[in-house]
Amino acid sequence: MSELVELTAVQLLDGYRKGEFSPVDATRAALRRAVEIQPAVNAFVRIDADAALARAARSADRWRRGEPAGLLDGVPVSVKDILLLRGGPTLRGSKTVDPQGSWDEDAPSVARLREHGAVFLGRTTTPEFGWKGVTDSPLSGITRNPYDVTRTAGGSSGGSAAAVALGAGPLALGTDGGGSVRIPAAFCGIFGLKPTYGRVPLYPASAFGTLSHVGPMTRDAADAALMMDVISGPDARDWSALGPLDGSFVEALGGGVRGLRVAYSPSLGGQVAVQPAVAAAVRRAVERLAGLGAYVTEADPDLTDPVEAFHVLWFGGAARVAQRLGPRQRESLDPGLREICARGARFSALDYLAAVDVRMELGRRMGRFHESYDVLVTPTLPLTAFAAGVEVPPGSGHRRWTGWTPFTYPFNMTQQPAASVPVGTDGDGLPVGLQIVAARHRDDLVLRTAHALYETGAAGVAPPPGF
Repeated sequence: MSELVELTAVQLLDGYRKGEFSPVDATRAALRRAVEIQPAVNAFVRIDADAALARAARSADRWRRGEPAGLLDGVPVSVKDILLLRGGPTLRGSKTVDPQGSWDEDAPSVARLREHGAVFLGRTTTPEFGWKGVTDSPLSGITRNPYDVTRTAGGSSGGSAAAVALGAGPLALGTDGGGSVRIPAAFCGIFGLKPTYGRVPLYPASAFGTLSHVGPMTRDAADAALMMDVISGPDARDWSALGPLDGSFVEALGGGVRGLRVAYSPSLGGQVAVQPAVAAAVRRAVERLAGLGAYVTEADPDLTDPVEAFHVLWFGGAARVAQRLGPRQRESLDPGLREICARGARFSALDYLAAVDVRMELGRRMGRFHESYDVLVTPTLPLTAFAAGVEVPPGSGHRRWTGWTPFTYPFNMTQQPAASVPVGTDGDGLPVGLQIVAARHRDDLVLRTAHALYETGAAGVAPPPGF
């Protein structure tokens, strides 16, 4: 039943309900695909077939009795190897993490998925401690793009994006501290949402502090809304988590975009050079929003690139990660990570507080901006996927990954919900992502706008060739 790998979570659940196929069928198909794609793209750190099939069998029994355990009972899902998943080590892409131990605790988002009957296929790849916008690490090597294996899948949730794009489960969990869900979603042609900070609880706390979000990576916005209804549940281990969800993200999808005030910023006021093919694909999708009744205005948020302040926060977090490591362990780190750790260790508390000031001002400006506009639309990235195995595009002149991600990391600083939606391909057949941003706590607007694009055929790309 290889066609099962092409179905969304919503479609799988409908099939279970009708008795057309079972969670065991879907899990076997997803596991087969995961094994098939692994040599070419390296999406997984570990595939746990026995545990997945055992959970699928229990789910199939519940469906036969007409008693599904929850909203995602029997749906295959993969988990980025940053988030705790009990029963096996969480190595975080690093040789410095000891795999021995009890590993008997789930991260909050994983725990909610478990409660709702999801089937865990395995752990997906990440750069070391999720530090950069591409996915390669000393532990697991290079993760490659499903559309062209010479290119990067993006990062840091690159394994999750590649797995979803290639049918190794319709759902995946990723983390996003500066674009790490949205970047690989854009490069791999899938949907990825960075929710409002705190909407999806996180434990253990990230060393990168309140920049880091947990979010769904899926085939479309409907699957992401369903997943958000599950993983948004409160968890006492996260002191910064938001209160219980009021209503349902799935129920909010159907509102459409008629009358929605959309600000379209093609280049953040000329600050970003965008590849023509990317700009054209995003513009076509924005025109579709206007055709659906949205009030579209070309308008730029009042943003001066906050990259230096972001670097203080990000590099300082990296230094905190490495603080516990001995000299020999530090030598085993990704050289780029070792470099930013050294730089981060030189920042003072006053440097950090000055960066917080920049962040707060950025948040104030975006708060005022959203008094006039419901959503902001930009390209997710100014380019499509570049060569695998490097941090920055060859010949770009960029020093760090933040040089080519100017549309993503500002909205980690402001903690706003932001999603990447696939809206076409470039001349090489590589996916292009459109970013939708809303005010804090308006994740529903991001999902609703994205869903409208999917409903009208303006979102989604053809599956990768050859898989």
